Amino acid sequence: MPYLRLETNVPQEKIPASFPSELCEIVSKSLGKPLSYCAATVVGGVSMAFGGTNEPTAQATLMSIGALGVAENKKHAKAIFEAVEKTLGIPPTRMYISFQNAPTSDIGYNKTTFHDLFG
Repeated sequence: MPYLRLETNVPQEKIPASFPSELCEIVSKSLGKPLSYCAATVVGGVSMAFGGTNEPTAQATLMSIGALGVAENKKHAKAIFEAVEKTLGIPPTRMYISFQNAPTSDIGYNKTTFHDLFG
C-alpha cells in the first residue's frame, strides 16, 4: 500500500536499475509496512528546476494508509533524503517530499480496495 514516486532531472541512464527496489525497502522499514505491499517509481530525465536553477533536483510523493504524521514524516523524510543524496547526489536542500495519508477506501488492490481487505 505505500507508494513512493520520485521525479528528478538526473538522466535516467544515471539512475541505478536497483534504486526503486532499494526505495521499497527503505519505505517498508520506515513505515513498518510489509515489503510485499510497497511500490516505488523513479522517473529520471524530467525537465525541472529548483530555486531557479537546473542543478540536480527531485520531488517525491509518499502515499501510505496510515503511519504518516508530524513525528513519523520526519523519520520517513530523513530516510528518503539520505537515500536520494547517496544514490543520485541530490542535496536535501534541492528536493521536496509530499506526504499523503490515504483512506483504505481510496486504494485499490487485488480486484477490491484495502477497505474490504482490512476495514
